[in-house]
Amino acid sequence: MTTHTEAEIASQPDCWRTAASVPVQALPAPGERVAVVGCGTSWFVAQSYAVLRERAGHGETDAFAASEAPLGRPYDRVVALTRSGTTTEVLDLLRRAKESGTRTTAVTADADTPVTGLADETIVLGFADEQSVVQTRFATTQLALLRMHLGEDLTSVIADGERALAEPLPEALLTAEQFSFLGTGWTYGIAQEAALKMREACRAWTEAYLAMEYRHGPIAIAEPGRITWMLGTAPSGLRDQVEATGGTLLESALDPMAELVRVQRVAVARAHAAGLDPDRPMHLTRSVILPA
Repeated sequence: MTTHTEAEIASQPDCWRTAASVPVQALPAPGERVAVVGCGTSWFVAQSYAVLRERAGHGETDAFAASEAPLGRPYDRVVALTRSGTTTEVLDLLRRAKESGTRTTAVTADADTPVTGLADETIVLGFADEQSVVQTRFATTQLALLRMHLGEDLTSVIADGERALAEPLPEALLTAEQFSFLGTGWTYGIAQEAALKMREACRAWTEAYLAMEYRHGPIAIAEPGRITWMLGTAPSGLRDQVEATGGTLLESALDPMAELVRVQRVAVARAHAAGLDPDRPMHLTRSVILPA
């Protein structure tokens, strides 16, 4: 029986195509100084978007966990990423932004949630909402929307996503003892999300690092049976250093957002092998709602 998570993973390329038709007037205009906030997966998407927006020349962009956003800085707009629209830290942050007079935009999956009453403008990606607790397609669809708003053509990325769904998973990924996900620039957020997905869905031992920082200590855990998984292109010399430990360095020619789809598939396969339900990971709920 196919789980909700598997069906949602498989739908991602189609969701990315649909995102191209979503109105984006509520997203930041070039030149605005922007803070992007979220919790968990949405924070990692915010990190990727912040780097991409600055790289595209659209203006200074910072990413924060919603609980840590310093709204004393002169931001023109706060963009809040929240699938559920009910996360306590995000709603508190939007209230603070309203009090300070900072304009706000929320990207969410459900229009009938508190976030739409707090944000000045809202983008609803209802077609990418999920039944699973674990975020997969909503996270990547948010990022696809944001990338397209920055002027990227995602035609090849969508094709890469379809490849990531079609290609068989190597046995080494299903049996590895440990994973270290690496990224650089915008793909560091992808690496963080990849590590989180494996922890959530299959309780794997995973970590995430900036690629150039991996040699400054974390490589100490590399050894046979452990995977160093690069999201993007590995720095020069890293492959030789990882392989000298007996570990495996994995690189892919796929776009890192599409490679995340492969990570999601590995997480689900390992969850099944361990007798876990990827739709309902242990100790997690769809939204963190804290007492008043």
